[in-house]
Amino acid sequence: MSQTARLAMVSRPHPDFSIVEQCALLKVPRSTLYYKPKPVSDDDLTLMRRIDEVYTKWPFYGSRKMVAELRGERCDVNRKRVRRLMRLMGIEAIYQKPNTSRKHPSHKIYPYLLKNLTIDRANQVWCADITYIPTWSGFLYLAVVLDVYSRRVVGWAMANHLRTELVLDALKMAIFRRRPKNVIHHSDQGCQYTSIAFGKHCEKAGIRPSMGSVGDCYDNAMCESFNATLECELLAFQRFKNQREASAAIFDFIEGWYNPHRKHSALGYLSPNNYERRMSHAA
Repeated sequence: MSQTARLAMVSRPHPDFSIVEQCALLKVPRSTLYYKPKPVSDDDLTLMRRIDEVYTKWPFYGSRKMVAELRGERCDVNRKRVRRLMRLMGIEAIYQKPNTSRKHPSHKIYPYLLKNLTIDRANQVWCADITYIPTWSGFLYLAVVLDVYSRRVVGWAMANHLRTELVLDALKMAIFRRRPKNVIHHSDQGCQYTSIAFGKHCEKAGIRPSMGSVGDCYDNAMCESFNATLECELLAFQRFKNQREASAAIFDFIEGWYNPHRKHSALGYLSPNNYERRMSHAA
């Protein structure tokens, strides 16, 4: 039973119980009976309606991203007000916890190349990972390659298997799109990334593989964050009949939402595409 419902019950007179006994029974402090909430202003009501519209579309938005979205619509608001109204409405952002990864014990492990590295340009460091999308007809696996500088997904591939071809297809897309020179490709120690075929392809393309420690979800945190975003902002609200339906939804998520529109606090609440565009103009 909600606190409001309990207060409503206590506020009604009962022939057999006193107010003190009712408060004790329903675990409601007596002081709350004398609290009179301030009326909500018309301006706050208008803003609450807009917050509800944004939250209905993107329930993973907290107060910071909510403010960025509203300001993008030329609505002059501050975070304290938005946070207060969100609490009053009883809404909060949905979050997903990160996962860990495991390596194949017999494959080659590449050295960690990101120590004391300052990332100040695109195509300097890529990070990569694999996640899965459940469907009614089996799992669909997604491999992604992100540019660490802008959080942009520069390469991706989907398949119904976990063979090395999956990560190779994602890497080939990234190479075709970005044409990098001496880029570092960072990943976990999954068997797809430690395979001979993957190592040869990186050598041929002039890419330097880098790997983190085993079971450390924070070492490849950016890709783990993308996987959590995918889970939180898409998979938590949709169920797919088959892999073809899931593939179409993932394509729309990456190319129609994440890259062009999804705001990142680390990028000054810009999307990956807009961040790269702004920084290229500044240079």
